[in-house]
Amino acid sequence: MTLLSILLATFIVSFISFVGAFALIFSKNMLDKILSILVALAGGGLMGGAFLHLIPESLFEIGSDELSILWIFILVIFGFCFFLVIEQFLHWHHHHHVHASSCHDCEENKKAPMSYLILVGDGVHNLIDGLVIAASFLVSPMAGIITTIAVALHEIPQEIGDFGVLVYSGFKRWKALLANFLSGLTAVIGGVIGFLFAAQVEGSIVYLLPIAAGGFIYIAASDLVPEIKHEKHAGRLALNFFVFLLGISLMLLMKFLPFAE
Repeated sequence: MTLLSILLATFIVSFISFVGAFALIFSKNMLDKILSILVALAGGGLMGGAFLHLIPESLFEIGSDELSILWIFILVIFGFCFFLVIEQFLHWHHHHHVHASSCHDCEENKKAPMSYLILVGDGVHNLIDGLVIAASFLVSPMAGIITTIAVALHEIPQEIGDFGVLVYSGFKRWKALLANFLSGLTAVIGGVIGFLFAAQVEGSIVYLLPIAAGGFIYIAASDLVPEIKHEKHAGRLALNFFVFLLGISLMLLMKFLPFAE
């Protein structure tokens, strides 16, 4: 049953890659506004997921004595630093906004390498997402659901942005959607690897929770919050902040749902 839940969750995350097609429906200005709201929601969801679910769950599973708490927060810091290293050395970059005009000065022969770099980075990112989702479901169904929702909220604006960059780089639209989906399927591979790893190293999988929490905090603080705080329009800035708080509130609300235990 746990493996089925992991497969279902990772397939859902993989299929989110098809939301990139929405980049074709809306005008550039409308798309930027929508993405700004989605990024704010994702930022709040990731922060809420880390602080309200993953870290408390880690305290419950690993222990709440002084040494265990210290160890948990060391792992949170490790997760933060690990995601920083992934971003720096694998050039994992989140293209939340599609600003083709900003790339007009790029040389034509740099477009293809950039697009494949995005796909490789996205594949690694999704593989890690799959590992995190698997670890969460192996701890508890609620932890798995929360992690899947947080990952999905983050994936939506990212996949829309990635699709726009791939099309700009020369991909045909159907090929860009397919390539995005194939890179998204690495989440399923990560989920299976996480499940098999847990079977071999029983009890150790819970230590991925604080690492995942650190990663969520890094993504929210480094990639998402900077996007929304640089908004120049006062009304949209207020709206983004409200949506950010809404993302946190949704995670808080899920603590009190009937299936939360």
